[in-house]
Amino acid sequence: MTDLFPLATTAEEQQRGAAVAVLPIGSFEQHGAHLPLATDAIIAATLAKAVADTYPVLRLPPLTISCSHEHAAWAGTVSISARTLHAVVTDVAASLSASGVGRLVLVNGHGGNYVLSNVVQESAGSMALFPGVADWQAAHTAAGLRTSLDDDMHAGELETSILLHAHPHLVRPGHETADHVTDRDHLLTLGLRAYTESGVVGRPSLATAAKGHVLLDTLVQRFAGVLEALGA
Repeated sequence: MTDLFPLATTAEEQQRGAAVAVLPIGSFEQHGAHLPLATDAIIAATLAKAVADTYPVLRLPPLTISCSHEHAAWAGTVSISARTLHAVVTDVAASLSASGVGRLVLVNGHGGNYVLSNVVQESAGSMALFPGVADWQAAHTAAGLRTSLDDDMHAGELETSILLHAHPHLVRPGHETADHVTDRDHLLTLGLRAYTESGVVGRPSLATAAKGHVLLDTLVQRFAGVLEALGA
């Protein structure tokens, strides 16, 4: 699991001379009984590593706690406020800029981090948020996932597939029988517990390592568009 953290030295980063940094942002929240609390952080860090292995970017260590308030009913979930996440990300961006890295990509693994869209919106073109909905949809289609992105909200086919591919030892038994699909019309008001006892929303029984491989590969390919948008 040490590969989820960047291990380059300052001399190696000076030689790389990256103009763009990538900051993986996850969460620490329930993912049913078959995936770890750190799932979103692990996925974001795994994607950031795959991106850094392909493009000349500065890979930062992941932010592992974020805005998971809708999951508070389950043991182990920890959150920070949107204000705090906004402050941390903007502080990181300012620090990078002071050291000569003027562009930052937020590799977000948690859908509840709505504030990140505003951080990027306020950045005047110096930040990007990745993956976006179009990126996830392209990866979803390429991998042949059978559950829609809306139905596969949490600990479902997509997330379980990525972990089966990249970190199979982290997937506990039971995902084969954990399927649960439901509407979530008042999620932000009522929290997720109003819609699922297990914490799962999706069909993890359909997950495969092969799908996870295609999901990650497709996202890495689409990262080229982010660099283009940033002028890098």
